[in-house]
Amino acid sequence: MMARAGVLKGVLPLSRAAAARDALAGVQLASMDIPQVLGYARIAGMPAVTGLYTVFLPLVAFALFGASRHLVVAADSATATIFASRLSTMAPAASAEYAALAAMVALLTAGLLLIARVFKLGFLADFLSRTVLVGFLTGVGMQVGIAMLGDMFGLPGHAARSIDQLLLVVHEAALINRPTLAISLLVVVAILACKHFLPRVPVPLIAVVAGIAASDLYDFAARGISVLGPVAGGLPPLSMPSVTWQQMLDLLPVAASCFVMIVAQSAAASRVFAERYHESVDTNADLLGIAAANAAAALSGAFVVNGSPTQTAMADLAGSRSQFAQLVFAAVVVVVLLFFSRYLRYLPHCILASIVFTIAIGLINLKTLFAIRRESPGEFALALFTAAAVVLIGVEHGILVAVALSLLRHVRHSYRPHTMVLVPGEDGVWVPVPAAPGIQTMPGLIVYRFGADLFYANDHFFVDDVRRLVDRAPSAVRWFVVDASAITDLDYSAARSVGELFNALKQGGIEVIFARVNRYLRSDMDRHGITPIVEERCIFGTLHEALRTAGIEQPDAHVKHAP
Repeated sequence: MMARAGVLKGVLPLSRAAAARDALAGVQLASMDIPQVLGYARIAGMPAVTGLYTVFLPLVAFALFGASRHLVVAADSATATIFASRLSTMAPAASAEYAALAAMVALLTAGLLLIARVFKLGFLADFLSRTVLVGFLTGVGMQVGIAMLGDMFGLPGHAARSIDQLLLVVHEAALINRPTLAISLLVVVAILACKHFLPRVPVPLIAVVAGIAASDLYDFAARGISVLGPVAGGLPPLSMPSVTWQQMLDLLPVAASCFVMIVAQSAAASRVFAERYHESVDTNADLLGIAAANAAAALSGAFVVNGSPTQTAMADLAGSRSQFAQLVFAAVVVVVLLFFSRYLRYLPHCILASIVFTIAIGLINLKTLFAIRRESPGEFALALFTAAAVVLIGVEHGILVAVALSLLRHVRHSYRPHTMVLVPGEDGVWVPVPAAPGIQTMPGLIVYRFGADLFYANDHFFVDDVRRLVDRAPSAVRWFVVDASAITDLDYSAARSVGELFNALKQGGIEVIFARVNRYLRSDMDRHGITPIVEERCIFGTLHEALRTAGIEQPDAHVKHAP
């Protein structure tokens, strides 16, 4: 009943056996994820306890209002890096003012997500290509990894920009704290080795517990190993973030960047796991759930949360099949906040930084990058350019570069689409080849295919291509057949251009024939006055009929249709 009413879609239906399975998965997920969210708080520049806050009320809010049964909505390295890069210039990290600004970013992000839900803008996720997203996350991984080097080496200084941080590490190499470096190396090697050989072992949790015990026993702080210090315990206080009007305006671009990343990552993660388990995807309902989660984060003193592909994969590995596992995870966090948070004061910064460093390495997907390079060198260059933009100019601007590159790539394909001409092959079957001056289907006939919709930006390309084919044909052209199978839309500007072209061709004694015309294109041709120019008798739904009009009686035996 509640699922039908729009809440608990990600939880119900739930049998007793499924509840027991998901409860166990929730406990296991908590053991793997609690150390990570502490690390995400470090990336975000927030007090460590706020990482726990992101997996309490936000998890509950998404379980109530989201639709995905698998998506884990919590702190995430990409969004944490996005807002931390801007907030670090507005207030000291981990200060009360910084925390208020972070909470306001979460609230503004929630507002943008709610607007997206109201206007059903879930389709926006499709405009950030997977290639550019891989490049963006690679850049984030590099930036986060570089940012953690100072804590891993026990160096006192920190720089906001990645290049400056690298230079700082090099200049202060003589000040490296050897015990801190040894602990960092031990943690990194243990996590990476167990991730490969024993993926179910919660090594980060073991490292945190062992680090706290060793720090308390051997007094790491007195030995020059930096520790977290006092950590607030108890449940998070609920309050509205207090910022000035000007600060809120300054934070809007940051929230917009977080919004773009959330929409792209959350949609990708929910689709992958929904397809794996043959479930439907409701992106707009998930937007509402993530909006509620971010509002809960803002009111509970946390920071922006995201549908994390990494943590969703961890939940799936633990056996989670519904949001009930996340509710159990939240219950475990309540126990930690009430009874164990005081022990976090002994946690060495280097252990937290090492955990974050391994997370950053995981964001650099070399396997996918090599696959892109092998299959599409041009897209590989886009991915590398995006990664470089994130590292060199920052995450906030990097996400804008990523979106711009995705859109430009789409426009480029539409602007200069593939064009082909059917020509006789060696076995007598007609085959499609790239359209080039001097190519003709057969004496007096050209069958031409334009591989995109016709609109104001590419109509001149269509006109120039047709003119060149006609002017340089080996013999006088009598029939020009347009294979319109890829054309579903014709705008006003393109209609004027192609209309003038067809008039000129007809005046030159060339009959223009349209083949494979779908109903959407036909509607546009009627509306823009192309149909009277071409004439009703020269517009067909199949290539077979069009070729028959041009004098080819049995096209099926001689034509291999263009793909």
